[in-house]
Amino acid sequence: MKLLTFAVPCYNSAAYMKKCIDSLLYGGEDVEIIIVNDGSSDDTAKIGEEYVKRYPTICRLINKENGGHGSAVNKGIEEATGLFFKVVDSDDWVKESAYKEILDVLKQYAGGSKVLDMLISNFVYDKVGEDKHKVMRYKHALPENQLFTWNDVKHFRKGQYILMHSVIFRTKLLRECGVKLPEHTFYVDNIYVFEPMLAVENMYYLDVNFYRYFIGREDQSVNEQIMISRIDQQIRVNKIMYDFYVDNWNKIKLNSKRQKYMFNYLEIITVISSILMAISGTEENLQKRAELWKYIKERNYMLYRKLRYGFLGGYVNLPGKGGRKISVDGYKIVRRFFNFN
Repeated sequence: MKLLTFAVPCYNSAAYMKKCIDSLLYGGEDVEIIIVNDGSSDDTAKIGEEYVKRYPTICRLINKENGGHGSAVNKGIEEATGLFFKVVDSDDWVKESAYKEILDVLKQYAGGSKVLDMLISNFVYDKVGEDKHKVMRYKHALPENQLFTWNDVKHFRKGQYILMHSVIFRTKLLRECGVKLPEHTFYVDNIYVFEPMLAVENMYYLDVNFYRYFIGREDQSVNEQIMISRIDQQIRVNKIMYDFYVDNWNKIKLNSKRQKYMFNYLEIITVISSILMAISGTEENLQKRAELWKYIKERNYMLYRKLRYGFLGGYVNLPGKGGRKISVDGYKIVRRFFNFN
């Protein structure tokens, strides 16, 4: 059994996947790298075969029909042999100087009496055209260099969330909690780091910049205009997260700090959905915006009021054209601050 499985979802990734995979090879025999070729039409499969040939005890190639990023992650979880599991997108990479510390912590809790559910580290927004890159770190929100629980968590700032780039999960936890990402849908990484939080008890935070998150390609899924064009998929993810929160409320509320964190995450996703439709300004998307809020209201009125009229929701849901302009201007400030694409 391996210590750590990396799943690398690849779709027409031939132009950049080598940099990603090469960065993961530093882990040697402690890791397995599952290259998931999600129905590519370029040389992705050929490059994957070359890595398997050169590193047969480390690299595996899985060729599958195209199902989208979530489908590739699902396949990675299903096939993983590592005690721990991490997703690394094929245009991203990891930093060697932090890699050893990551592996040392995982080894410390591999098969021991204390169970580690989730390891958290920093990630860097490696944005095109910027010399200075923003780092998402958690040193004021989480205890460092020790095992801790939700009771030990401090205050998360608005915009400070544990994202896919930040986490390594215990593989068995992912399987037991039953997280299943929808196919042919973008933005499912939000589900990936939302639903398992209900099962996470023991965490560890390393203040190292492990993951490099490349951002800035015109065709990237987090490009604002592309997000607007795919608003139906954003709404789908939003509803899945909302339904999970409502359906599991009795379990979520058992720990107030976990409940607060999960609510804040759900709130920011809902705000993004709402504001993107406002930015679009088309009659169709404004109608979809109204329908989303209606859905939220009809499922749980109290939660609707918190989302709609709370700190963020109240600011971005001001009525009328003037209200939408204020909301959009506010979103642009937040976008610059948090390095959205």
